[in-house]
Formats: sequence, structure tokens, C-alpha cells
Amino acid sequence: MNDNRLTIKDIEFSSRLWVGTGKYRDFEETKKAVEASGADVVTVSVRRINIIDKSSENLLDYIDPKKYKILPNTAGCYTVSDALRYSRLAREAGISDLIKLEVIGDEKTLFPDVCGLLKATEILAKEGFIVFPYTNDDPVTAKRLVDAGAAAIMPLGAPIGSGLGIRNPYNIKIILETVDVPVIVDAGVGTASDATFSMELGCDAVLINTAIAGAKDPIAMASAMKYAVLAGRLAYRAGRIPRKLYASASSPIEGML
Repeated sequence: MNDNRLTIKDIEFSSRLWVGTGKYRDFEETKKAVEASGADVVTVSVRRINIIDKSSENLLDYIDPKKYKILPNTAGCYTVSDALRYSRLAREAGISDLIKLEVIGDEKTLFPDVCGLLKATEILAKEGFIVFPYTNDDPVTAKRLVDAGAAAIMPLGAPIGSGLGIRNPYNIKIILETVDVPVIVDAGVGTASDATFSMELGCDAVLINTAIAGAKDPIAMASAMKYAVLAGRLAYRAGRIPRKLYASASSPIEGML
């Protein structure tokens, strides 16, 4: 039952909750929330120059790379060339070979450009990156991303920052049955029950940013998310009872007086 560790490409992860670092009031609050979450993967935007500019206040002064696995992301990239450039910049800066790949296709919804995502995934995988593509909840696209070299699939549960929860759990279930790499829900989680539900579906991990950073008390919400992910994973492993239309007595009726 104790299988909380997750392995991807020979890298062992101690937590199935991954967290982002955007939208916090300051780096100190970011640090406290990350600590409260129990996460060992922290994603940071390469576009935030403060992770590579050592001359100014730096996020990595607060998030120790020796303690956490830093997952650079290409948030805000709308073209393949930009996504490739920021990925390579992160690696050249010595941050990581891991990359959370985003190629955004629409400003209003922030839905991914799946054609660009597939192309960028294939190029970066051939260059030796361990690619975690952020994608929609389409099983066909998920399969093609794996074929292109993705180390895991990161489908959205709902639009980024929306907090709507998992809008199409059936597609997530089909993705889980379709691909042979870990599936990490990315985007859409609004509160702890959404994280638990994601894990109960059988997802391997959940990446959360806005739901924590945007909470009234980010530190408390980070802690709530930690326990939500643990509970969801345990419930998935335990196996839920079948849904039934009619009642079923909880206590045996044999031997009643």
C-alpha cells in the first residue's frame, strides 16, 4: 500500500504532489508554501529571469536545488522556437535536463497548440531532454506525444488557473489506459477534493500552482493538498466499491430476532 514513490526515467520522486512557484506575494511565501506541500518537484518559469540572473534576488535562493527537483517550464511560449530556446537556456544555465514543455495556442484559454507541442517534444527528446508536455485531455494527442518521446503526459483537468476541477474524467481515464508513461494532471485543480479525485482516477501525480498561491492562506492550502494527494492515492490503491442504484444493508440481517 505504501507506494508513494514515483519513478520516471530512472528518477525517483518522493511526492506525488508537484507545485508551481508563480503568483505568490514574494519568495518567502513561496518557500513556506513549498515546504508545507511536502513536494519534491518545484516547477519554475524560465521566462522569470530571476532564476538565471544570479546578480538579483533569485528564486533559487529560497528553493534549494539540492533539496528539490527543479522542473523548468516554458510557460508563456506561443511558438516552437521560443519553447526550444527557453528549454535550451535552462539547460545551459545548469538548472536541469527536465523540462515542462508548454506551447500555448490561444491567449484567452491558454489551451496548448498540440501541433507545436508534438514538434517541440520530438526535437527536445532527441536532444536528451526529459520532456513533460502540458497538453489537453485528448487521448490521441497523448499517445502521439509518447511516440514523440515524452517521459510523462500532463493533461489539463480544466483551463490553467480556472479552478474548475477535472471537467472530463472519462478522457483522463482513457489517457491512463492509452499511454504507458506516468500521467500527471496539470491545471484546473481548484481545491483539495479536486486533487483527491485526480488521484482516485489513477493519475500518478498532480501539479498545482494557482489553487495554492491564490488561496487566502497559501500555506494551509499547500498542506491540505499534500494530504489530499495522499488520500486520493490510498483510495485508488484500496479500490472503491461499485456504484449501485439501490440500497444495500451495511449490517448482516441473518440471526435477527
